[in-house]
Amino acid sequence: MTINELLNICMNVDLIDIIISNVRTKGEVSKIKIRPIIMKDILLFQASQTVGTKVIHNNYSEEEIKLKIEKWMIEDFKQAQITTKTGEGTILSGKNGNMTIKYKNTGTSNKKQAELLHNRSKKYILEEGKPVGFLIDLGVMTADGKIVNQKYDKFKQINRFLEFIEDILPQLDKKKEQTIIDFGCGKSYLTFAMYYYLKVLKEYDIKVIGLDLKEDVIATCNSLKDKYSYDKLNFFVGDIASYKDVDAVDMVVTLHACDTATDYAMAKAVTWGAKVILSVPCCQHEANKTLRNDLLAPVFKYGILKERMAAIFTDAIRAELLESKGYKTQILEFIDMEHTPKNLLIRAIKQSGDKQSQEYNLTQSLDYMQKQLNLNLTLNQLFEN
Repeated sequence: MTINELLNICMNVDLIDIIISNVRTKGEVSKIKIRPIIMKDILLFQASQTVGTKVIHNNYSEEEIKLKIEKWMIEDFKQAQITTKTGEGTILSGKNGNMTIKYKNTGTSNKKQAELLHNRSKKYILEEGKPVGFLIDLGVMTADGKIVNQKYDKFKQINRFLEFIEDILPQLDKKKEQTIIDFGCGKSYLTFAMYYYLKVLKEYDIKVIGLDLKEDVIATCNSLKDKYSYDKLNFFVGDIASYKDVDAVDMVVTLHACDTATDYAMAKAVTWGAKVILSVPCCQHEANKTLRNDLLAPVFKYGILKERMAAIFTDAIRAELLESKGYKTQILEFIDMEHTPKNLLIRAIKQSGDKQSQEYNLTQSLDYMQKQLNLNLTLNQLFEN
């Protein structure tokens, strides 16, 4: 099979996405995600290129995107993973333009249709058919409250996150103002949803601060919050490690803060004595650089397995470190693996009482494990200082 034959099969409305990764040489673009979109009844393909901390979107016709993909796979990238409603394909690009191309028809269209019907009938906290202003502006809903098809996964993610918020409501004092900080808030779908749920629907007295390094994103978020008169929701350009504008925080949220930024956010939360920490870690590169163990060497020799194991060890150690600081910690599924590999949420609830003996035992156990794996994570170092 040639690359053109594969693309002729996949580049249509049944495409779910194409993930192009594994760059040949370090450059501006580290990853490309392609998905179909409908604009003015015309099928186009949106290529989202990750450049540093930004994602740049461009739309192409079918013929244009085929030429782009072929060029990217010959010149810039080594791997592409293609997922359609009925099959899966891979492109592995080697030296001298040689490519290994595979496609398998998995016949899962009926399963996906059943899943879609199930999702549509599920009772969500933010209900389909009831317009919510900020969701309309963010492109998730239409003006009459219908969910945009391409945004249904985002709609599910928002509601799943609100279920986590619903679970921790007993930890928040409704009688006085509660301060919530969202580190690495990005476009703030979930920040707006959290504010709307707690302030508008549940009538909590809250102050929510969104923090991110991208000035353009923060400007857009502030403009949107002004439009809806969300007076106690504010967004600032700032770094997680150096943020010092508050003395006490009731809840800290960190969603997809990259690599050690998650550690700095957790350490800040513990320093503030936050009652609740909700964290979806991302890009756990730190452990992958040093991870070694003779017993597990046959596993670690495979890069993708080592990367996944590093992420698992990192989040397990983070959870245990929070336990050692007096938090009851759980690791929960955030959204389905089908939609993103970043599907774990660490939820930590501060406990009352004397935890000194527990802290000692946990620390001893963690020290042993980290030595066996050649790890000394940033969060561990921050807690030691």
